[in-house]
Amino acid sequence: MNRRDFVSTGLTGAVALGCAPYQSVSASGAFKLRYAPHFGMFKHNAGDDLVDQIMFAADQGFTAWEDNGMKGRAIDVQERIATAMAQRGMQMGVFVAHSIHWREPNLANGDPDLRAQFLTDIEESVEVAKRVNATWMTVVPGHVDLRLDMGYQTANVVESLRRGSDILEPHGLVMVLEPLNPVNHPGLFLKKIPQAYEICRAVDSPACKILNDLYHQQITEGNLIPNIDAAWNEIAYFQIGDNPGRKEPTTGEINYLNVFKHIHSKGFTGVLGMEHGNMYPGAEGEMALIEAYRSVDTF
Repeated sequence: MNRRDFVSTGLTGAVALGCAPYQSVSASGAFKLRYAPHFGMFKHNAGDDLVDQIMFAADQGFTAWEDNGMKGRAIDVQERIATAMAQRGMQMGVFVAHSIHWREPNLANGDPDLRAQFLTDIEESVEVAKRVNATWMTVVPGHVDLRLDMGYQTANVVESLRRGSDILEPHGLVMVLEPLNPVNHPGLFLKKIPQAYEICRAVDSPACKILNDLYHQQITEGNLIPNIDAAWNEIAYFQIGDNPGRKEPTTGEINYLNVFKHIHSKGFTGVLGMEHGNMYPGAEGEMALIEAYRSVDTF
């Protein structure tokens, strides 16, 4: 369904799910924090066209967008997306900066060829970031090397990130390190916020910061607000997902109203990527998701 036709269809299903009918940003207002949807999240209301999906999100009050796969899109598509976002005053969130080795060591083992591949990926990502007006890009150091002590692995990761920072820093770009939970992603080197904090302090560059994915950290260590405070100076980006299920806020155990209120109180003006699925199917489920965000954006 095209977003322009949505208002006239009626929303009996949406009301049954307890969500409000379609409202444009002029009626609802922009969200207080820069929550960033991704492609496919609103396809039942906006249609398959990527720009229409961005426009629909902007109509709902979202002021940012996230696309992990941006680097793999054709240049003309990247430019079309960037133009649409600029027209609506939307901020670009993260895209994945490099090839991630999910099942074998990458940055942790110090292999010079893998390090060279990583640095080439970072150089390429600079051009993507400029094209789509992005500031942040995601980095995942990959799998642990069971043959090496963690101290040596940490040193290897730090060295690769220092070299990557040398590439990014002159352009004002930032790679954000994402710790991932060991249930969904067993065997990865980077798991916890304190570990990411230690690495960022060792790299010591404004181009290397933390991506705090609250879904992953609820599973790995919990203690979300105290860890936000402890690592605050190194956190540049957040991602969202409730647990269990990795769906929108209010569908799991995380008190996102309190978490968002705390992040807002600290003066955060960056992006919070909505890296989760939709709890309910179809167009009505998409509107229920938007209403869920309204309910936790009331501080």
